[in-house]
Amino acid sequence: MACGLALGVDDREPRLAMKGAGPPRRAIEQTIQGALARPPCLVSFSGGRDSSAVLATAAAVARRDGLPLPIPTTYRFDGAAGSQESDWQEQVIRHVGLPDWERLPMTSELDAVGPVAQAVLSRHGLLWPFNAHFHAPLLERASGGSLLTGIGGDEIFARQLWSSARALLTGHRRDRPVHLRSVGLALAPSPVRSWAVARRRQLPLPWLCPGAEHDVNRRLADLRARTPLPWSGGLALWWRSRSRTVLAASMDVLASGAGTQIVHPFLDERVVAAVGAHFGAAGPADRSSALGALFGDVLPQAVLSRRSKAFFDEAFIADHTRRFVSGWTGTGVDPTLVDLERLGEQWRSDHPDPRSLLLMQAAWLASR
Repeated sequence: MACGLALGVDDREPRLAMKGAGPPRRAIEQTIQGALARPPCLVSFSGGRDSSAVLATAAAVARRDGLPLPIPTTYRFDGAAGSQESDWQEQVIRHVGLPDWERLPMTSELDAVGPVAQAVLSRHGLLWPFNAHFHAPLLERASGGSLLTGIGGDEIFARQLWSSARALLTGHRRDRPVHLRSVGLALAPSPVRSWAVARRRQLPLPWLCPGAEHDVNRRLADLRARTPLPWSGGLALWWRSRSRTVLAASMDVLASGAGTQIVHPFLDERVVAAVGAHFGAAGPADRSSALGALFGDVLPQAVLSRRSKAFFDEAFIADHTRRFVSGWTGTGVDPTLVDLERLGEQWRSDHPDPRSLLLMQAAWLASR
C-alpha cells in the first residue's frame, strides 16, 4: 500500500507449462470465443495496440463462427488531453468494420476518490492497482454478458532485462564492450545481479521514509535479478509475479460483483504459454514485430507499429482528489513507512505520482 506496487513473486503459483503449447493466435482466439458466446460482449477499446488487437481478433472470430459481433466501448474524457486517441480509434473501427461503437462521455467520474472509485472501495475495500475501478462502469454496462480487455499486453511484450545480452548471443547485435559486460552480468550469480541492478535502477518514491524506500528498491532489484537470460524464462517469471496475480484477482472481484464475465487474453495462461513457446529463448525482435506476427492479418501495420500511447492520469487526478487532499489530516496512512508531510506535498503537486494514489484511497476509506 505504501509504495503502490505489488512486490515479489507468488511461489505458490504453478509454473507456466510451455511445452506442448499450440500457436499463440489459436490460444488467443480460444479465450475470445468464450466471451463472444456470452453476449453482449463489450470490448474495452482505447485505440491502443493491445485493445485494438483484441477487438480486431474478436470481430474476425465472431464472423467466422457466426457469433454476435463484439461492441467496442470507449471512454471519452473531456479535458484529459493525454487520453485522446480519436484518430487511431476511428482508423481501427473503419478497418474492422463494426456497426456499433459505444462512446461514453466522462469528466471526473473516474477520479481516484471519485464516485466510481468510492462505490468500488465501499463495496470491496482496496484493490490493486489503484485504478482497478476504471473498468467498473464497463462491467456494469455488460452485466449478464462479457467484457474483453487488452490488459497484460504491456507486460507480455515488454522489453525484458538482459535484452542486450540476448541480442548479442543471438547475433542481432554487434560485439561491443558494453554488451559483453551485459552478458557477464546476466550469467553472474543472483546476489551479484541484484547488487548491479540496484545500483543502476533506483525507483524514486519520495513520500516513503528512507528505510521503506530502500526496502522497496531492494525487493525490486531482487525480483529483477531473478529474471532468467532466456526471454521465455522472463515471461514465465512475470506469470508468477504478484503484480499479475493480484491484478487478475482484483478484476475478478469487480466482474463477480457486476455479474459479468471478464476476459483478458494477454493474462490467460494458455496465451502466455503459447507466446513463450512461440518466441522461445531469443524472444521477438521488438513489440511491433511480435504484434505484427500475431495480428498482421486483422490490423494495419501502422496501428501495430505505432509508438504513441494514451495515458489517463488527468482522469484519475481531478476535482474529487483535490477536495479530499485539501481536508486530509494525515489519517489512514502508516507514519512508520510514509512521510506524511512529503505525501501531502506529492498529492498537492501538479502531477502526483500515480503510485501514491493507493494510499489516498486507503486514507479515504479511513475517513469514512
